[in-house]
Amino acid sequence: MTAEPTLEKTATNGIRTALGLGGALSVILGIVILVWPGKTAMVVTAIIAIYAIVAGLVYAGMGIFATGKGGWSRVGHVLLGVLYVVAGIVAFSNLGLAALALAVFLGILVGIMWVIEGVVALSTLDLAPSRGWTIFYAIISIIAGLTLLFSPLWGAVVLWWLIGIYAVVMGIIQIGRAFSFGK
Repeated sequence: MTAEPTLEKTATNGIRTALGLGGALSVILGIVILVWPGKTAMVVTAIIAIYAIVAGLVYAGMGIFATGKGGWSRVGHVLLGVLYVVAGIVAFSNLGLAALALAVFLGILVGIMWVIEGVVALSTLDLAPSRGWTIFYAIISIIAGLTLLFSPLWGAVVLWWLIGIYAVVMGIIQIGRAFSFGK
């Protein structure tokens, strides 16, 4: 007669399995980003393009089949749907160029956010418990943001590599947590 595992043991094993699988997937994703950065960026772009096409079809369907909405609402949904579908098709027509455009857009967006974050940090200087660290953080944030704004593609490439490195390191740590969890 075999003893049944306790609920606690079953939960612990489930958590360990989830941590291990999550860590392994993170390591694999990180390695793929580091080994094939351009191809991985194109896959991400393709996923976004698929999302755009599906969202466009949903919006168009809402505009066409939603009888309870007013005329302008229906027209707006159909137009938005067409715009999403066209954007997805254009992205698919040249995934490399679309990935490049997405990288530049994200580089500019992150650059703007970092500049604003630095300015906001400086504006809250009187509330900061450590003025020195706040000023240091603000200066680094503004410099990094301006660097991205002047070279968004270079910045996006560096950020992509950092994401790959982060995924590998955090995946390894998570796998380690899986082996030590519950002991």
